[in-house]
Amino acid sequence: MLVSEREQLRANIERQIQDYGNNRSALIPVLQEVQLKYGHVSEYVMQVVADILNIHPVEIYGVASFYSFIGHKQKGRFIIRLCRTISCDMQGKDRVARQLENDLGIRFGETTPDGNFTLEWANCLGMCDQGPAMLVNERIYTQVTPDSVHDILEECRKVFGVHTLQEKEMLCELPTQAK
Repeated sequence: MLVSEREQLRANIERQIQDYGNNRSALIPVLQEVQLKYGHVSEYVMQVVADILNIHPVEIYGVASFYSFIGHKQKGRFIIRLCRTISCDMQGKDRVARQLENDLGIRFGETTPDGNFTLEWANCLGMCDQGPAMLVNERIYTQVTPDSVHDILEECRKVFGVHTLQEKEMLCELPTQAK
């Protein structure tokens, strides 16, 4: 039986709501799960969640647009958030920001054309004594320097290499499996 992408998405959301409870308290965990799995919370997802939880879609949009870690626009595979508090500012945040923009060829608030990296500001990462602090997806980096930016980005790119190789291997194996 063929299942459309939207039907599969709706089934996943229904499962998550069952896990978290069919009430308003499930809203943020469900949106976080969708954000993690799909990279953003689309208008369709907002409507589905609103229908299931019996909440007006405007409330869903209000929550999704309020929290910076939940977004309604597609973001990169790696979301890089640089802390912009005064303590990170005093420890060289601007030099790190310039290095990130130069290395990635984008400005803060943008995503690379290949969809791999998104640059965002964070208001505080709670690492004020070890700044500048940077969060890459769920991994925190402290005492970041312009030189360490290269190493961090290379770590991310190595992940691309592994997955690219795995995808090529899978593509190579497909004709063999079809025989």
